[in-house]
Order: sequence, then structure tokens, then C-alpha cells
Amino acid sequence: MIDDVGLAYSRRAAEYIELFGEVGAAHPTDRYLIETWADTFEGPVIDAGCGPGHWTDHLARRGLDARGVDQVPEFIDRARNAYPGVPFTLGSLNALEVESGSVGGVLSWYSLIHHEPSTIGMPLREFSRVLRPGGGVLIGFLEGPVVEEYAHAVAPAYLWSVDALGEELWAAGFEVIESHVRKSAGERSQGAIIARVATGAAHADR
Repeated sequence: MIDDVGLAYSRRAAEYIELFGEVGAAHPTDRYLIETWADTFEGPVIDAGCGPGHWTDHLARRGLDARGVDQVPEFIDRARNAYPGVPFTLGSLNALEVESGSVGGVLSWYSLIHHEPSTIGMPLREFSRVLRPGGGVLIGFLEGPVVEEYAHAVAPAYLWSVDALGEELWAAGFEVIESHVRKSAGERSQGAIIARVATGAAHADR
């Protein structure tokens, strides 16, 4: 079921696809980070919040068993038409239709920025559920010194500090491996965190 954020993106899907629907539109640093992260694991990868599917296809072209999930029908339609050899599913990041412990990696590239701080744990726990022991996640987000809402062009979104999002990941059963912050003149700071499913008694109940 599509929520208010999904409906907002649905109304502006064509505009979004034109601006961001190609890997070539990404910052070179972001592309390098995603590619090097993807080269560190084996097994299926989910592009969670795949949008129009460009990153899913990019990962598939690099030899990964990649699949995309998004709640916006227009994005999934475009992805299926543009990349017919790659599987895409209409669905929620809070309830992925994937068996527990069956996935090697989850890419969540700016797909959690609209989750409120009180609800962001839901998709993070779902990522933890579907990942194999030692499986990895890469999260792209908008970075700031404190967690706060701001007026995103499509729907209200949130800035996260690396430490605050790292704490949410820990609570969901992950350990942070590395973090990155990229600042560009005239733009909001961009953050990325690589984490993996933690092992040990502290996370046995995840």
C-alpha cells in the first residue's frame, strides 16, 4: 500500500526520473562508493527504494544478482520497461517479501530520508532480518549535526548525523564498518554508512 510519501513521488515521478534516473547523474564519489561496496560480498542484493531502477541495473551489470523494490508504481513501471532483465517488485521497505537470512547486501541509497526518527528502525530491522550473517548494508542519507526535519522538495525529510544513524543501525542489529561525509559548496552535506549484521549475544534477539 502506497503511503503519503509514495503518493508525493508518484505525482512527480516523471520529473524525478529526468533529473536523477541515470547512474551518470550521480556524483563520481558516490558511484565509486557503491561499486566498491558491492564488490565486497556475494549473493543477492536488494536495492531498497530503487526508484526508477538505475542503480539496480548498474549492480546487475557488475555481475550481482540484484533486484529492486519501491512503493511508487511509476518508478517500478519505468524500471521494468528500461531494464527488462532485472527483477523489480512493488512493495514496502518495512516488509520485504524475502526469506530471512537470504540476502548478501542491501543498498538503501537515500530511500530512508523521509522516515521519521520514530519509525526509521522498522526498515533497518527488516534489512537486518533478510541479510545473511555478516551481510552488508550501504545507506546514503542527508547529513547534519543533529537529527532534524527539513523541507524536501517532494515530502518532508530528515537530516541525520553519522552518530545518530549509527545508533539506529546498532539497535537494529548492525555494526558500523565505515562512514563518509561529502560536503559540496551550495549543497547539503551527503552522508553514507556501511554496516554489517553483527554477531554475538548483544544482537542475538534481532
